[in-house]
Amino acid sequence: MAELAKNTQSVPPQIEESVTPPWKEAWQAFCKNKLAVVGLGIVIFFIILAIIAPLIAPYGFKDQELSKRLLAPSSEHWLGTDDFGRDILSRILYGARISLWVGFFSVLGSAIFGTILGIIAGYYGKWVDAIISRIFDIMLAFPSILLAIAVVAILGPSLQNALIAIAIINIPNFGRLVRSKVLSVKQEEYILSARAVGMRDARILFSHILPNSMTPIIVQATLAIATAIIEAAALGFLGLGAQAPTPEWGKMLSDSKQYLVQAPWTLFFPGLAIMLTVLGFNLMGDGLRDVLDPKMKQ
Repeated sequence: MAELAKNTQSVPPQIEESVTPPWKEAWQAFCKNKLAVVGLGIVIFFIILAIIAPLIAPYGFKDQELSKRLLAPSSEHWLGTDDFGRDILSRILYGARISLWVGFFSVLGSAIFGTILGIIAGYYGKWVDAIISRIFDIMLAFPSILLAIAVVAILGPSLQNALIAIAIINIPNFGRLVRSKVLSVKQEEYILSARAVGMRDARILFSHILPNSMTPIIVQATLAIATAIIEAAALGFLGLGAQAPTPEWGKMLSDSKQYLVQAPWTLFFPGLAIMLTVLGFNLMGDGLRDVLDPKMKQ
């Protein structure tokens, strides 16, 4: 009995291991990537500027004072004025709203339609996959900016039509990405079991396949926002996007290109805003890819 009691006392107590939630583990891994954190900081900074633009902008984005046209940066106008005497800082602050709005909603539209088409093509295969894939191939055969110009030329130049055009040209990127993911996921045992017990295709697609395909969609969407902002600026620069007096960054570059030598600040600061915003989303997207992609973890 004494020996039995001794052996019982020698057994170490069971230690309960704490399980870290997946989102917390992903956030900790993301924070270890310094460049990704910098990118997130830049994105949050511009989002905050866009939200509080009416509160911090020193002037209205449409306020003109021709006697102060093309003034260099000063204490009165921190980033100078443009050819109509409008404050460049105020227009950049309001322009952040437009660029982020176009970036977010154009990518949201392309992600929704591209995901739906990609799921259908990957899950059903055969002639459905062939038709949808050929449509994607045709769209990708054209340079994205030329396709966007063609769409805007048909719909008419405006900010809303530029958003639609950007959403359309990014659909194949999401569609092909989701299709390739679905082709691998649908071969998993739990999907085959769900089909064997007679589960409806709609439930399989949106309850099982879609949630397991979200990781590449999130990463692609983050990177696509940066591309959408550049494309919106390009359309605005060509006069096919936002129209005057809307303070869209690409339109600001277009209006100021003839003053490159006389007043370089009219181009430098809008171009800097575009560069920093795109850089922020690219750095954040790379960080998300490193965290969410199992291959990158290895």
